[in-house]
Amino acid sequence: MDSHDLCASRLSRKRKFEYQEDHGTLDLDDLNQDLLEKVLSRLPTSAFFRLTSVCKRWKSVADSTSFKLACSEIPSREPCFFMVGSCLNKSVVFDSAESKWKQLNHPSFLRKDLSFMPVASSGGLICFRNASGNFIVSNPVTGSFRELPHTENQTIHAIVMQSSPGPYHSFKLVLVCGEFPRVYFKTFNSALNRWDDGNPLSKNHEDSGEIEEDAVYFLSKAGNLVATYMLRSPSKQYSSVMTIKNGHEIVYFLSSSGTVVACDLTSKCFSEYPRLLPIWSEYSVDIVECRGEMIVVVLSEFFESASLRMWRYNEGNRSWQQIGAMPPAMAHEFYGKKVDINCLGAGDRILICLNSSELFRYILYDSVGNEWIELPTCDMKGEVMEFMSAFSFEPRIEACG
Repeated sequence: MDSHDLCASRLSRKRKFEYQEDHGTLDLDDLNQDLLEKVLSRLPTSAFFRLTSVCKRWKSVADSTSFKLACSEIPSREPCFFMVGSCLNKSVVFDSAESKWKQLNHPSFLRKDLSFMPVASSGGLICFRNASGNFIVSNPVTGSFRELPHTENQTIHAIVMQSSPGPYHSFKLVLVCGEFPRVYFKTFNSALNRWDDGNPLSKNHEDSGEIEEDAVYFLSKAGNLVATYMLRSPSKQYSSVMTIKNGHEIVYFLSSSGTVVACDLTSKCFSEYPRLLPIWSEYSVDIVECRGEMIVVVLSEFFESASLRMWRYNEGNRSWQQIGAMPPAMAHEFYGKKVDINCLGAGDRILICLNSSELFRYILYDSVGNEWIELPTCDMKGEVMEFMSAFSFEPRIEACG
């Protein structure tokens, strides 16, 4: 059954479902409860919530355990992007299924504690952390949330989240902490509702370099004093991704000097990848997971123009390989504007948030079709919203912390 046909039938406000292949029409009220739930579970989540206003029977489906089970059997949903501005006084998302900006109901815990910031996401869940180091995992669609037990940590370098699809929708949260070279990772398991005791990470014996944690200063071409120490927006302070390679769980994050650090949680070791650009170069960098790989996105300037390129690391010859680049005409707009980039991956796509004191842009890159699409300006009731970063999630009614 095509979900687009289901959406089209809603517009007439009639409880009819039209098949594509000339099967006539079917009154949904004639369906038994199980079949009705299976039909409705295939709708895009936003369309389902609009349809619940049609009749009481459909509205009651949202609270049905069997309906949530049917939803969990849908392998994937088009992602939404939870946008982060200078303050979280509104919950705004970009719905990629409908290519529209939308405002969600603001979670109660964000209204009570303004220091909570999103730090990780996976599946239908987003993880928030406040100034006291407490974590809350929330479903942004339903507003349900769960407070995690408090845990004391040293310096946190990375926070990644991984959820399991299915009716129970369990998840784990991984923190990489400590001071190099004495670093460790600890994991919260939602099924057990506890943190483990932590696992030390040793330096990979094949990696001879030292992690660069101290800033290096140099003069730019304009004569400005520049530090290699990265200053990131609060929500991207722990920017990191996890991939699974040959059965190994690997967490990647950026060191304070902008190099990529890889932590193999399975082998319990870490290593630093070679620097992508010379240390005296001026650039903005972020990492994403796209199609199961770690990708580095770099915005740099040279030859009086800006360039935004994507790179993949080749473990075989320990070198970086370019895999994509923004069209020069599009990238040139960012030249000389000291633009910062914050990126995230969602399946085959990468959302790039570019911002400076002069501009805000949001570019969605399709890695399959090699398409670069600029998202429209976000206008909420006459107010133009500006965002620094974003987190992707699948709009899933059944997801719970």
